[in-house]
Amino acid sequence: MMAEAGDGGPRLAELLALGRRLWDELEASTEPSSGAPAVQDKVRQGLDALQRAAAMVAQLELFSENEELEEIASADLKFMLLPALLGALTLKQVDLSRRREHLESAREHFLRFLKLCRSYGLGSFQLPAGTPGQEEAGKEARSPREPGQPNLVAMAMSRSAKIERYKQKKELENKLASMSSSVESGTADEAQIREFYTLQIQKWIGTSLEEIESIDQELVILRSRDAARQAPAGPRGPSRPAKAPMKPFILTRDAAQARVFGLGYPGLPTMTVDDWYEQRQQQGVLSAPQRVPGTNDEDLQKQQQEAQEEADDEEALQKARDWDDWKDTHPRGYGNRHNMG
Repeated sequence: MMAEAGDGGPRLAELLALGRRLWDELEASTEPSSGAPAVQDKVRQGLDALQRAAAMVAQLELFSENEELEEIASADLKFMLLPALLGALTLKQVDLSRRREHLESAREHFLRFLKLCRSYGLGSFQLPAGTPGQEEAGKEARSPREPGQPNLVAMAMSRSAKIERYKQKKELENKLASMSSSVESGTADEAQIREFYTLQIQKWIGTSLEEIESIDQELVILRSRDAARQAPAGPRGPSRPAKAPMKPFILTRDAAQARVFGLGYPGLPTMTVDDWYEQRQQQGVLSAPQRVPGTNDEDLQKQQQEAQEEADDEEALQKARDWDDWKDTHPRGYGNRHNMG
């Protein structure tokens, strides 16, 4: 059955040809940036044409799982490429905010193309992992191994498959190049046309498998990044109450020193040791000293005085007292008159 479009609109073949031409131009483009307006305009036009063509194919029910490849007209084989071309053009979009959406959409297009080819027996390949119906079979085929250990057999098979696909791709490209002129000029016969489109399909099978593998790798990165952004902050210990910043002050031995230093530095408050200790106790920074049961304030003071007298000899005590007396009558900065005129 030959495919035709509805009355008054472009034919199915014209829409496919437009989308294919735009794709070829994008592949041969020398634009330095894929985000250039001219490039993205061609991407949008190509997607629009191919999407309209895909809708016509679905409406016409051009392909069915219940028919054989021989039942498809040779001229209609080229329409099997629509999902693959849609996937390739979808990847050309550069909107970073929708990158994950574009990757998932392109993967669906490539996968739809591979399933269509598989249903008609075109090409010998395995559908990518994660495809419905293939995941459980893959679990049975995998041999048990220790977690974290790379599956060297699978890696070797994957590398071998890539090398084989690359060789097939080069062979197909050479055959297609030699046949394209006769097909496009209309001089090719039915058998040549059928072979030409079959080779194109096989070439895009290899491209689709490569693109899905690349897409899956990028999706892993994007999903990990999104999960890290959405993950709640980890549990933290109880937060400590913020401490009020301490204002600078002059710490003195007693009230007499406080009065003297207050005169020398009127901008700074003075505080005795007892005042400072009491203030820090009220703020909860210092705890009250542990008292031995059965002792009162007078006993505690007497014990401290006796211990001090035993620790210091007379001469050292006298020097300390003289130094204290001198500081009482000489505030800080006293005598510092150098270069003051």
